Amino acid sequence: MYILLALIAACALGIGLHFVLPKRDLRGVAVTPGIATAAAAAIYTVLQWAGVAETSAWLWFASLGGGLLLAAVLTVAISAVRTRRDAAAKQALGI
Repeated sequence: MYILLALIAACALGIGLHFVLPKRDLRGVAVTPGIATAAAAAIYTVLQWAGVAETSAWLWFASLGGGLLLAAVLTVAISAVRTRRDAAAKQALGI
């Protein structure tokens, strides 16, 4: 049941991360929170299977921190790929 709290927190922090990172007009609003939530869920689950207790602060730091870190890295990568593809498309069209 505590995983729901972690996922809600990861999604809320992911929404904030979406607005903090640059080039948000190149990606959807749900991309960054979705990545953060999915990553936090996976990390939380793996740590639970590894035997880390729900009361451990490391479980929360790892799932939320890892989820946000992964979301930030992937969001920046997605924005960079989109920027390159847009520039290539403009060059191909002669714009």
